[in-house]
Amino acid sequence: MANPLIAAPPLAGVGQPQCEERTDALDADRPTIHLRCGSDIRQALRDGGFVGGFVEYADPVCQGPVPEGADLLGVRAAFLAEDYGIATDRALRRLEAEEAALDTAVSSGDRVVLWFEHDTYDQLLLARVLARFANARPTLELICIDRFPGVVPFRGLGQLTATDLRTLWARRRPVAPGQVSLGLRVWQALRAATPMPLHVLACGGTPALPLMAQALVRHLAELPWRRDGLGMTERLLLQALEQGPASVEEVFRRYEAAEPMPYLGDLMVLPIVRRLLEARDPAVGIAPDSPPAGGPFERRITLTTTGRALLAGRMDWMACGPRDRWVGGVPLVAGCSGWRWDADAVRPVRL
Repeated sequence: MANPLIAAPPLAGVGQPQCEERTDALDADRPTIHLRCGSDIRQALRDGGFVGGFVEYADPVCQGPVPEGADLLGVRAAFLAEDYGIATDRALRRLEAEEAALDTAVSSGDRVVLWFEHDTYDQLLLARVLARFANARPTLELICIDRFPGVVPFRGLGQLTATDLRTLWARRRPVAPGQVSLGLRVWQALRAATPMPLHVLACGGTPALPLMAQALVRHLAELPWRRDGLGMTERLLLQALEQGPASVEEVFRRYEAAEPMPYLGDLMVLPIVRRLLEARDPAVGIAPDSPPAGGPFERRITLTTTGRALLAGRMDWMACGPRDRWVGGVPLVAGCSGWRWDADAVRPVRL
């Protein structure tokens, strides 16, 4: 799980060495760009003696609208501004800088090494990156893992040391045309106004990118479920409160322990908590013993009567007036019929 865009430091210069030359630099044999969907391994790569440039491409497309046929950067900037309180122009500048850095990597002719892991955040961004390389022929290599010896539970590359990252260098593999093609198809399917194209790809097992299928299923599980209208993350957050009122920080820790495929950072959970809190008929409320001052993570929240009824399957969240949201290219409007997730059949269904 890489760091989201909103917490990322400025981009490093593409193709510029990020540390002094070392005789043991594994990537010194040719100009190299390391591309990652966050900044979490930037320093570890440096400490490990890698001398290539570093490109961060971190727009969290696992959240918010990714509609087809739209000004995508403008749509994404507006989403980040609304959900994360970033000035729209600042968010847009950040997105434009990342796009420019990716364009430079695509056209550079350098070796480009993609560092990704198995979760939904990473896999959807991997698809987006591969789609951008569809008409380019650089030396493209991939490091993509879902486990590492001695790291349990494994959540992402950010857990690894500089020495660990050096051991992964020998596991990189050239990106095959079939992987680029699959990445392009996933990216196009993610932007579709129906979840069925993604479902079809997931059902095929994505053998060219074996970790992709499971990530797509987890993404589709963010659709409102048939039985209660909650997306999977919303349900896990409510279940985390069944133990009793807690600070948002503690709720996030409980959620992360229960999440079968951790992919959201703490900042990325805050907008979901607000959605549960600010609906017409909210599922959570501010606990009476919540401190009157302090940051959002110190605020204590508790289940409401509605929240308990939702977990018992006696109410439907989409009828409770939550703020509208998106799952990729699929708009989810409260009070309207539309796409749902059938957890028993493991497939989207239209109501």
